[in-house]
Amino acid sequence: MRLSLALAFTALSAPAFAADASHPTVVELFQSQGCSSCPPALSALSRYADRADWLALTFAVTYWDRLGWKDTFATPQFTERQYAYARLGGTYTPEVVVNGRAAGVGSQVSEVEGLAAKAERGAGGPQVRIEGGEVAIGSGAAPSGGADVWLALYDPRTLEVAVPRGENAGRTLGHRNVVKRLVRLGSWTGEAVKLPLPSSEGLSRAVLVQTRGVGPILAAAKG
Repeated sequence: MRLSLALAFTALSAPAFAADASHPTVVELFQSQGCSSCPPALSALSRYADRADWLALTFAVTYWDRLGWKDTFATPQFTERQYAYARLGGTYTPEVVVNGRAAGVGSQVSEVEGLAAKAERGAGGPQVRIEGGEVAIGSGAAPSGGADVWLALYDPRTLEVAVPRGENAGRTLGHRNVVKRLVRLGSWTGEAVKLPLPSSEGLSRAVLVQTRGVGPILAAAKG
């Protein structure tokens, strides 16, 4: 179910390169267990969860909680992250945002692939490496306002949730790469920098270098 009309993000023009383990395509899914349109998007995202050249993350939002079922993973922070993207386009459920540059419903693999082609980051971002207890970000051309460095801690397992009420009443929904915490580590202004990482709490780690204000993602790494 859409909450408003979708508007695509405008991709930045840059030389293209094929995504690989060092330059994964970042796809963020904003969804809720209370939304009957979300299960196909959860299924589509799961296709990318184990690929080295993709970083697939599931963010649960809170604004469906009032309709009979409170999402077990949702936080206001993730809702605000989606709303920040909405200032550049629309807000609807489900919604995928690819590389912080293009948005769509994400219920079909073909659509996600099309968004990835539109949202190619190009070759201008810094190198990012997770090395034990820190992340190393190389030098490069930074946006005029700088970039935020985010740590996403996520559960890579398939998490099955039985939903007794709301639009998905009676269904058991499988989730992959559910983000449990999103922490701002610091900033990147173009110079090489190393930033300490907090405890992973047994979760998988991903680092995003993202234009300030939840703008285009410049680089990413997982490890």
